[in-house]
Amino acid sequence: MTDAVALVTAAHLFTRQTKADPEQRYAAKWRLAKLLYERKWDKQRIIDLFSVIDWLMRLPTELEKRLMHEVYTLERNVTMPYVTSAERFGIEKGLLQGRQEGRQEGRQEGRQEGEATLLQSLLARRFGTLPDAVRARLAGATVEQLESWALKILDAKSLDDVFEPN
Repeated sequence: MTDAVALVTAAHLFTRQTKADPEQRYAAKWRLAKLLYERKWDKQRIIDLFSVIDWLMRLPTELEKRLMHEVYTLERNVTMPYVTSAERFGIEKGLLQGRQEGRQEGRQEGRQEGEATLLQSLLARRFGTLPDAVRARLAGATVEQLESWALKILDAKSLDDVFEPN
């Protein structure tokens, strides 16, 4: 298990280090993919770990295609149980679905952060410097809570009025 944790940790670190360099990210992701196969783990464990690495280390489409070609070539050369085209299609479909879910989650997080930042600016302009507790509350709020508080800012006489339950 510690090998798996180490690989995921490495993927996270490589993701941060290669943020502005897709070619470097490609090289790091390829290195991690090879490590998965070198461990001689069972197919499902490799698929599961590669899915996590793939989610963390997104690549531009052309580099992703190149990487998948390299991975398929590696699979053919490694002594591993045969992966049928149906299973391979399932893996690709799973990776695509994972990327789509990741994008949707990212958009939701971006929306939440944007609304929290805007509401924080509006509250600071209306009521002055905000206590750290209020900033923390905004950062942890749902989009629905932020929208509710944003509407209350128009009629609120104090900061406490904004956060009062309906």
